[in-house]
Amino acid sequence: MYKKFISGIMLASFIAGSTFTSCSKKSEPLPKKTYSDSISMNNWKYNEKDDVYYQTGIIYVSKPEDLTYHTLGIFIPGKYVEGTKNSDGTYAIKAIQKDAPYVMPIETPGYAALPAPEDYVDAVKDYTDAGLIFLYSGARGKTHGAPLGVTDFKAAIRYIRHNSEILPGNTDLVFTFGMSGGGAQSAILGASGDSELYEPYLQEIGAVMTESDAVTGSMDWCPITNLNVANEAYEWEMGRTRTDLSEFEQYLSEELALAFGSYIDSLNLKDENGNKLTLVNYTDYLTKTIEDSLNTFLSTTAFPYNPQKTQNNMHLKMLTAGMGQMGQGMNNMQPPSDKPDENKDNNRMPPPPDNKDGKKPENRPEPPEGQPNGHQPSFEEMDGIQRNKNNSTGLNLNRTFNSPEEYIAALNEKTTWVIYDKSTNTAKITSIKDFYKYMKPATKNIGAFDDLNAAQGENLLFGYGDGKGAHFDKYMTALLKDTIYYASFAEDLNKKDSAGNTVDYRMNAYNPMYYLSSYYDGYKSSTPAKFWRIRSGICQGDTAISTELMLKLALQNYGNEITDVDFATVWGLPHVEAETTGSPTQNFIAWVKECVEQL
Repeated sequence: MYKKFISGIMLASFIAGSTFTSCSKKSEPLPKKTYSDSISMNNWKYNEKDDVYYQTGIIYVSKPEDLTYHTLGIFIPGKYVEGTKNSDGTYAIKAIQKDAPYVMPIETPGYAALPAPEDYVDAVKDYTDAGLIFLYSGARGKTHGAPLGVTDFKAAIRYIRHNSEILPGNTDLVFTFGMSGGGAQSAILGASGDSELYEPYLQEIGAVMTESDAVTGSMDWCPITNLNVANEAYEWEMGRTRTDLSEFEQYLSEELALAFGSYIDSLNLKDENGNKLTLVNYTDYLTKTIEDSLNTFLSTTAFPYNPQKTQNNMHLKMLTAGMGQMGQGMNNMQPPSDKPDENKDNNRMPPPPDNKDGKKPENRPEPPEGQPNGHQPSFEEMDGIQRNKNNSTGLNLNRTFNSPEEYIAALNEKTTWVIYDKSTNTAKITSIKDFYKYMKPATKNIGAFDDLNAAQGENLLFGYGDGKGAHFDKYMTALLKDTIYYASFAEDLNKKDSAGNTVDYRMNAYNPMYYLSSYYDGYKSSTPAKFWRIRSGICQGDTAISTELMLKLALQNYGNEITDVDFATVWGLPHVEAETTGSPTQNFIAWVKECVEQL
């Protein structure tokens, strides 16, 4: 019954790093408007060239904080309505199609705020040509504090559903999509449908409280999620690529990794064959995931191959990050390695006392706001997340490779860790340690998400709207008890926001795993999306592979409420809208159509 919307051929791709806002044609400032619980059907504009009816400046909450964010735009294929031109040049429209799905961009890299559109947005044409209705909502960002960004998107979804009788298409069918912090918030929307945790925040802004905010599908590129253990996962996977650490830094990295090992054992996740994953076999599962990514790359890549010319000219930056010796002193809850070290020292160094070696990391430069000469900024340049850029493995992967053998030889330039079988065009990874050393090193300081100085983007996300970052990692707080950092960590964990909630409450609201895993109290307390598509660049230094891998596993383990989980981590790609083949936009549109056909 939902197949009527499928028409046309999907066209150009959405280039990574370019926002929908940048495509928006500037107009005069919006006139002062008042909230109405009903969308006017007599005040639409029409883009004749693209055959799209649209309306912007629609206030979607009765107590808006800022109309920059608390308005939305709707862009409708012309064939879905009957339009009558008014004397002032606007149009009155009447819906004649009630099946088409809505797609909603969560264009918030680094959890940034998303200004609402003020006029027509050229980029919507790819979606409306494919028969999709484009719902473009503004939303507050990290400077306002979590969970306000996702709260706003939920409020917008509730508002259009409140107007379902007059709008074309099927407002029950909403698919979100986003990259990085936007991928994270798309995943949160997918996992937290109708969660009670959001009710006080929705009430604060006067959202419609009688409608559902659950979405049908969630498309997530490089989602930075599971922030309650993100520091720990980062050190478990990439911490042992760090060099020149002080005793304090070494201790902190190792202890964070150990905490993640305990977390793995507690999740009760199962693989595709129903086997329970524990620390004993999870490293093997992770290794196979990495190996599968490489073999997919080999089977889908045409040689000669040049990393810089892949993915439709997206601004790919192959990692050439450098590492040295691995961290020492892990016990049997160790980060991934090829074999347990039976001779390692299990006596770990205690944290330093105040004012000794608990030194603060060096200040790191802010990412550039823009580049000259028409440079298209990458997500890494736009998202306000701090990264170290001075590492180099010495591998020369930024060149053209004429054959798979030549590419594998480049991977093995320093040491052999990949074995290639030409007869089957497949590879086997013999050292997961070397994979991290050469392909996925740490690019963030210890406390990758909860920075010791509260200077990371996620610190701002869990701040309190005053422009200052706040700490949120309770595991890290415990480790810092006898250091100069402890007081600020402990203070932040006890603060309350405007709704009277501590960071634990807010973290749960912003953690997809809270709703999807039986480890958490919020398990099955929401209405999750039926369809999921998750893609990441396997070489990104922004987060651990386990971040998206555990999200995938939790979704697969959840039950019949979730229809399909389409997951891939793409070999050779960093923090981008990673796709094995094709463009992100085309692949997303095709996926939405496939999902709707299954309903």
